[in-house]
Amino acid sequence: MLKELLLQFILSLLPVFAFQLWHDKEQGWKGMPFFMGIFCGTSMILCMLTAPNVFDYEVDFRLIPYLLGSLYGGFPTLTVLTFIYIVLRVPMLDSIWESVSFILFVVGFVTLMLFSIRPFKRASALSKEYKGTLLMIILMLYFSISVTAFISFSEATWSFGIVIGLILSISASLTATWLSIFMIESVQEKKLLNDEVKRISANYRNEVEKLQQFIDETSFGVIVVDREGQITHSNEMATRLLSLGSEYIRAKQLLGTAFPLVFQSGYGDACVKLLYQALNGKKSSLVPFADGDKMLLLTTISLRTSLTDQNAGAALIAQDITELSQLKDEVGRMERLSLVGQMAASITHEIRNPMAVIRGFVQLIQERSPNNQQEYFRIVIEELDRANMIISDFLSLAQNRALTMEPSSLHDIINELIPLLNADANLRGQTIEVELCEGLPLIMMNNREIKQLFLNIARNGMEAMSEKGLLFISTSYYDNKVELRIADQGVGISQEQMKHLFEPFFSTKTQGTGLGLPLCLSIAERHNGRIDVESKEDHGTTFIVTFFLPEEKASLA
Repeated sequence: MLKELLLQFILSLLPVFAFQLWHDKEQGWKGMPFFMGIFCGTSMILCMLTAPNVFDYEVDFRLIPYLLGSLYGGFPTLTVLTFIYIVLRVPMLDSIWESVSFILFVVGFVTLMLFSIRPFKRASALSKEYKGTLLMIILMLYFSISVTAFISFSEATWSFGIVIGLILSISASLTATWLSIFMIESVQEKKLLNDEVKRISANYRNEVEKLQQFIDETSFGVIVVDREGQITHSNEMATRLLSLGSEYIRAKQLLGTAFPLVFQSGYGDACVKLLYQALNGKKSSLVPFADGDKMLLLTTISLRTSLTDQNAGAALIAQDITELSQLKDEVGRMERLSLVGQMAASITHEIRNPMAVIRGFVQLIQERSPNNQQEYFRIVIEELDRANMIISDFLSLAQNRALTMEPSSLHDIINELIPLLNADANLRGQTIEVELCEGLPLIMMNNREIKQLFLNIARNGMEAMSEKGLLFISTSYYDNKVELRIADQGVGISQEQMKHLFEPFFSTKTQGTGLGLPLCLSIAERHNGRIDVESKEDHGTTFIVTFFLPEEKASLA
C-alpha cells in the first residue's frame, strides 16, 4: 500500500519535475499552457489509472495536477484538463448520486478556478504558496462534502476505509500542492535571478568595453590600478607620454603588472609617488612635469566604491601640454615685441631729430678740420648711422598699420636683388647660386617689406660663412604654398640658440642688434607666412620662408 501511495505522490509531482527540465533548457514561460496541458493531463491519467485501494477506498491524487495545470496554464489548460477529467471519470460512475456528486464537483472546481487564475498569476511567490494551498483546502472540503452527500443520499455507509482514505487524500494533496508550488516558484525565481545576473553581467561588460574604448581613444595617457596596485587599464598614449621601461612597448603589456615596476627611475618616480598618494586617499593632484622635451600635466584620482566609499584603486592621467607651453612662450615673445613697438613709437621723434642735427653739425665740423682728424669724424658718423638703423628697425617692428599689397612675383624681387648680393659676395670671396622653379604664382605682397626680409636673411647667411662659402637660393611651389629657401654653409646654430632665434635683442653676431630676424618673422606673418629654420652646427643653416596662398587667389606668373 505504501508503495502505491508513494507512486501516486510521485506521479502527482510529474509536472513539477518536467517544469524544471523545461526551464533548464532556457524555455522560460514560452509555450507554458501547451506544456502544462500535456504533462498535467498525463499526470492526471496516470494517477487515476494507478489509484490504490486503502481499506476498500480508492485513493488518487488527480486533483493536484488538475489544480496546478489550471493555475499555471491558464484558461486554455483548464479547459483541456477538465475535458480529460470528464472523459476519464464518467465511465467510472456507478450510480446517479455519484454522477450528481461528480457534476457538482466539476462545476464548483471550474467556477473556483475562473475566479482564481488571474489573482494567482499576479501574486508573489510566497502568496502563491498560500493561495494554492488554500484553494486545495477548499477543494478538499468541497470534495469531502460531495462524498458526504453521496453517502447520505445513497445506500453507501461510512466506513473506516472511507475515513482513512479521505484523511490520506486531504493531507497528501495539501502537502503535494504546497511542495509543487514551492518548487515551481523556486525554479522561476532561480530563472529570474539567473536572467538578472546575465543582464547585469552584460551591462557590466558593455560598461567595461565603453570605458576601455574611451581610454583607448582619448588624447590623454591613462593608467588605472586596483587597490593592490595592479594595472587594470591603460592606453597606447600612456606608453608614448610616460617614462616606462623599454620592454613595455604596447599598452596590453602593462596589464596585471604592479605599477612601480613599469616606470623608469628618474622621470617615472613622480608618477609612482602620485599613484601611491592616490591609493592612500588623496583624491586628485595636478603637477606640471617636464619629461625630457615634453611638458606633461599629471593628474591622479583616487577611485572609491559608491556604496561603502572604500578605496577601489587609482588612476593616473597624463596630458601633453608641450604646445601650450610653447604658445605661452610665444605670447611672451609677442608681449616683448609689443613693448618694443611702444618704446619705438615713443622715442622715435625724440631721438631721430636731434641725431639728424648732430650728424649735420659733425659733417660741418669735419669739413673745417685737419686731415689727421678725419678718421674720428668718420667713426662718429658711422655710429650715428648705426643708431639710426636701430631706430628704423624699431619702427618696422612697431608697425601695425594696414599694408598696401598687390599681386607681385617673388622671382622679380629676387632677380632685382641678386646683383646687389653678388657685389657683396665678390667682396667676401663667396658665391651665390640661384635655382628658381617654373610656374610660380603671384603673391599678394608689399614689395618693400619682402625685399627687406630677403636681404636680411641672405646677408645673415653671408656673414655666417667664411671665404669660398656658397649661398644657395631656391624657390618651390606645391599644395598652394610658395617656399623660399636660403641655405648657407656657415657655422650653423646650436639647439640652445635656436630656441631664442626670433626673440628681440638676441643675436649671435658681435655687432648685431638682435632685431633683424624678429623683423623678418613679423613681415612673414603679415604676409600669411611663416619662417622655419634647419641648422646643424658646422654644416650650415637653411631658412625656409613659406607663403600660404588661398586657392582662389593664386594665379600663375
